[in-house]
Amino acid sequence: MAQPYVKKDDDRDEEAEYSPFLGIEKGAVLQEARVFNDPQLDPRRCSQVITRLLYLLNQGETFTKIEATEVFFSVTKLFQSRDFGLRRMVYLMIKELSPSADEVIIVTSSLMKDMNSKTDMYRANAIRVLCRITDGTLLTQIERYLKQAIVDKNPVVASAALVSGIHLLQTSPEIVKRWTNEVQDAVQSRAALVQFHSLALLHQVHHILIGECNEPILCKWRNPSGSYLKLNFDDISSGNTGLSVVVDALLEGLNNSGPVPEDNFLNIRQNDRLAVSKLVTSLTRGTVRSPLAQCLLIRYTSQVIRESGVNTQSGDRPFYDYLEGCLRHKAEMVILEAARAITELSGVTSRELTPAITVLQLFLSSSKPVIRFAAVRTLNKVAMTHPMAVTNCNIDMESLISDQNRSIATLAITTLLKTGNETSVDRLMKQITNFMSDIADEFKIVVVEAIRSLCLKFPLKYRSLMNFLSNILREEGGFEYKKAIVDTIVILIRDIPDAKESGLFHLCEFIEDCEFTYMSTQILHFLGIEGPKTSDPSKYIRYINNRVILENATVRASAVSTLAKFGAMVDSLKPRIFVLLRRCLFDSDDEVRDRATLYLNTLRGDGSVVETNKDVKDFLFGSLDVPLVNLETSLKNYVGDLPGSLSALPVTSSSHMCMIWIQEPSEEPFDIDSVPKEVKSQPLAEKKGLGKKPTGLGAPLSGPASTVDAYGKMLSSIPEFSSFGKLFKSSPPVELTEAETEYAVNVVKHIYEGHVVFQYNCTNTIPEQLLENVIVIVDASEAEEFSEVSSKPLRSLPYDSPGQTFVAFEKPDGVPAVGKFSNMLNFIVKEVDSTTGEAEDDGVEDEYQLEDLEVVAADYMLKVGVSNFRNAWESMGPDCERVDEYGLGVRESLAEAVNAVINILGMQPCEGTEVVMSNSRSHTCLLSGVFIGNAKVLVRLSFGIDGPKQVAMKLSVRSEDQAVSDAIHEIVSSG
Repeated sequence: MAQPYVKKDDDRDEEAEYSPFLGIEKGAVLQEARVFNDPQLDPRRCSQVITRLLYLLNQGETFTKIEATEVFFSVTKLFQSRDFGLRRMVYLMIKELSPSADEVIIVTSSLMKDMNSKTDMYRANAIRVLCRITDGTLLTQIERYLKQAIVDKNPVVASAALVSGIHLLQTSPEIVKRWTNEVQDAVQSRAALVQFHSLALLHQVHHILIGECNEPILCKWRNPSGSYLKLNFDDISSGNTGLSVVVDALLEGLNNSGPVPEDNFLNIRQNDRLAVSKLVTSLTRGTVRSPLAQCLLIRYTSQVIRESGVNTQSGDRPFYDYLEGCLRHKAEMVILEAARAITELSGVTSRELTPAITVLQLFLSSSKPVIRFAAVRTLNKVAMTHPMAVTNCNIDMESLISDQNRSIATLAITTLLKTGNETSVDRLMKQITNFMSDIADEFKIVVVEAIRSLCLKFPLKYRSLMNFLSNILREEGGFEYKKAIVDTIVILIRDIPDAKESGLFHLCEFIEDCEFTYMSTQILHFLGIEGPKTSDPSKYIRYINNRVILENATVRASAVSTLAKFGAMVDSLKPRIFVLLRRCLFDSDDEVRDRATLYLNTLRGDGSVVETNKDVKDFLFGSLDVPLVNLETSLKNYVGDLPGSLSALPVTSSSHMCMIWIQEPSEEPFDIDSVPKEVKSQPLAEKKGLGKKPTGLGAPLSGPASTVDAYGKMLSSIPEFSSFGKLFKSSPPVELTEAETEYAVNVVKHIYEGHVVFQYNCTNTIPEQLLENVIVIVDASEAEEFSEVSSKPLRSLPYDSPGQTFVAFEKPDGVPAVGKFSNMLNFIVKEVDSTTGEAEDDGVEDEYQLEDLEVVAADYMLKVGVSNFRNAWESMGPDCERVDEYGLGVRESLAEAVNAVINILGMQPCEGTEVVMSNSRSHTCLLSGVFIGNAKVLVRLSFGIDGPKQVAMKLSVRSEDQAVSDAIHEIVSSG
């Protein structure tokens, strides 16, 4: 009895033994290739050797020049065999070897002979190989054969020539452009693939023609007499109907049997889309029979619709009737393509969507899984923007929840969750419960995200949705899946107040058996913020203390912080909290012990129960308003400045002594207010390239703490600027010269309450010159609110030695004045003797034009982040809040609008909200900063985009001063 075949699949460990290519080596295969030289060829064995060679090439194996040449010459000898299978392998091998120009000549005669063979299989493959390996010189010799092949009666040969033409467009477009007449004839072919390939080639030819001509002429038409009639854009835009008729007649010839002169297409203006539009017009009126070609034409039509937009007078959309007509095509692929094209139209209306939705609804009950999948996926995308248009399909989609194809079922569920009404939520939850155990985590995440949107849409249904989330949270699953559920519960707690109690309870139950440290710490942090605000905070203490007893050190440390937050907010719980924190003083981990000690001292854990003061609450719940990198640098500087002494300590179990530096305690405590709040940006000088040397003070300053301090100390030491007060901000260097010029100059803008100082960092890059009395003459005629008060010239600027010159301007106190400044570098040039290095006594006065400089509103804003924007926003209060809406006009994308507003304000994005999803139609961005005058500012930006790419923005600003909130709105409205 024969052994069961399934045994192979049962033993997965031995699966590699069944690969026919296991253990093959290049040297052995090259030895086997000698079989190609045998007088009596064995076609089967030769095909096997070629297969191994192709496998090696496709696996990235490289052949040396000698090896490739030997194999190539051996393969050419196989043309003498008349075996069809071997001949096809020979064609593949020649294509993959990509022979050099000298070697191509050897095989060209054989390929040209096959190209004129009576065997169609030989002809088609020979065309493909020739077009792949030959250059433009040889193509001109075989061009006549290729043109004949395009209109050949055999569809295999014609398709081979057309596909070769598509590839040749990348290397020899001039040759392919001469095939226009033949390609137009092929469009009328009855063979499906020929029509498909010819349409693709014709469209690409038109795109190449569009991009070539720079003449201001739309096209030119050759009359039968031989004279030319030229059409330009002024004629068309002026409504010259006679000329428009000529254009229509020109491109209408695509549907006629008569050829259109190919040079009529050679004068299409660059970047004009009228030619492609006319091509689509003519083809949509014609009879494109092939379903594949029809799908391709639908895509080209969609492209023309996107570029032309909606008719502003009639409100109609060009070619929409054609797309709607394709919905009645007999081929399912054409119907699906047309429906998808209609649903993806920019600014599509409900009236335009209706016929497409109706067709897709019929396809939901198709017997073919691929049709059902395509239909439900298209409806899923429509539901994101037009959920009401899909509601009629809900009954049909509910039957797909039990579909054997899990991908179809997942899409059906997520679509129903987006389009369902409030009454259907409970029924959907029952159906989804049985479904979740049968799908992978990646599909489960999609369902969870859809449930999140549904709950925010119908907040009264939070109980059933929260119970569903808690049930699936207890089931098996990976980190990303569990994180998606936890994030959803957190969002529901924040946005639906009634869901807080049940949501926190579900999270507490989850951390009792959570295997992910990151998730446990995040939940504990969230519990410390929201738990004390509930009606009975004491019920959460047990869950938190369990984490102190049972978890690893990271979770234990997080639990200690959470306990401290409960103690700070709920005075009645302080005695119990103190007992638990004192137990943590004996923990094995130093981080846990340190936190317990800190919080006991902060909360006065000496046994007295007093109300927690505001400073302690700010410390526990407030955001850290300094960047961590700046805090780290300041702490290192503080510790490094402490006095100390070297002491000798014995090493345990050794007679050796260890020298160790013991630092003495400081009498002055560390002042966190001394930490710079500005986020250091990369200077533009560093981005220009490695070849250019940094100039002036902007280059050597590395740490963010030392940058502001060094600038402040330097400017205060200059008598002209010492009375300006405390420096608020220094900008990154702005380049005022191009790279590799004779003088390199950049400028740093120093912002004070009532002054602005421009520090010009200059470098002389000419060895034979010495510059003296260097000063920048600044023209402030376009900056009316600024007046120059002082300047400090640079006495001498030798070669490759950076120096600084300063110009100070006065402005109104606390006002974010803006303006544009013209800059002219003025100096005296003295020649330097290259041998002695001495400069001449006499010099010549000269000047050098620099780039203009602008002071913008963002220069008056420090980028200061907050760790918890929600808490900072609530603590700021609505007293000085101002909300307004603005139209940002047409934008290419929502991300462009978000970045533009961030750049105008110059604030620090918080919590990663500067990143916009590619398909998002709305977005919220959170910004924080410190405005001039040391006023903290928080901004919440809500963006939305409609069909014509018009972007609207809602701007909410909270600050410590109402005038600052108004100033932010003024900056946005004027920007």
